[in-house]
Amino acid sequence: MSVYRSLNHCYVQLIDDQSGRTLLGLSTISGDLKAGLAKTGNVEAARKLGEALAEQALKLNISRVVFDRNGFLYHGRVKAIADGARAKGLQF
Repeated sequence: MSVYRSLNHCYVQLIDDQSGRTLLGLSTISGDLKAGLAKTGNVEAARKLGEALAEQALKLNISRVVFDRNGFLYHGRVKAIADGARAKGLQF
């Protein structure tokens, strides 16, 4: 699970390292998610992104991942993504 954040958006991908394929990718730009958010660059949007990712991952029978924060500090939006994913059942 790779996380990237910009000033206005957050992006998350589930990547299979062995095959080099992206299994799932979501962001706060995604239509379904963006429609339900007032702002896309805050902690609340990041938490909802983590929850949405976990729901999609569980549908693909992915329940355990490795969290890659890409050098971003583990606080704020990065932590909110992780907390949202854990709340919906993703393990890491």
